[in-house]
Amino acid sequence: MRKLLPVASIMGVLLLHGCSTDGTNSAASSNAGMEQSIKTQLSSDPQLQGIAVDARADKNEVTLSGTVPTEDLRTKAVDLAKNGRPNLVVTDKIDVQPSQVARTEYTDDMARAAREKAKELGDKIGNSLDDAWIHTKIKAKLIDNPDTPARKINIDVIDQVVTLHGKVETNAAKDEAERTAKQTEGVKRVNNLLKVQAG
Repeated sequence: MRKLLPVASIMGVLLLHGCSTDGTNSAASSNAGMEQSIKTQLSSDPQLQGIAVDARADKNEVTLSGTVPTEDLRTKAVDLAKNGRPNLVVTDKIDVQPSQVARTEYTDDMARAAREKAKELGDKIGNSLDDAWIHTKIKAKLIDNPDTPARKINIDVIDQVVTLHGKVETNAAKDEAERTAKQTEGVKRVNNLLKVQAG
């Protein structure tokens, strides 16, 4: 009996180790399967094919990351991921960078979304596609620039004329916002009505 006990103990440890290894491989396989399933869902829209998917099947969680040109596409990516699995928890790390959209790729739907967002922020956009595209590009540039407080700057674009208003903390931020707007393709003129107010 004494000789059988150590052998049985060793066998038990080996069996447990084998289960653990199989569980790890199984989890990796489940993660890969879940990622592939979601990537297949996202591939229904060519603009979402660059979205990275990191899945944790054991927790029914997925993290999406990457860059898209519009807020609507980010929402669509999250919705498509959720459609693949019931009760899926989606962590959205997708960046919206509209400045990457060329004028020729800018659509009426993008302009409509830009106008709705602008209205919420207190900005005004004219009726032309050019006005919406210019607004989108300037907003994105100001957000990307650490020297300009984009959230405090209102941007009106009417007939390709840009008016900046709101409050900034320094003259440098005021000048940088104006420079950014002037260097945006399609802008005819910039009216800088920003007020410098520290604090």
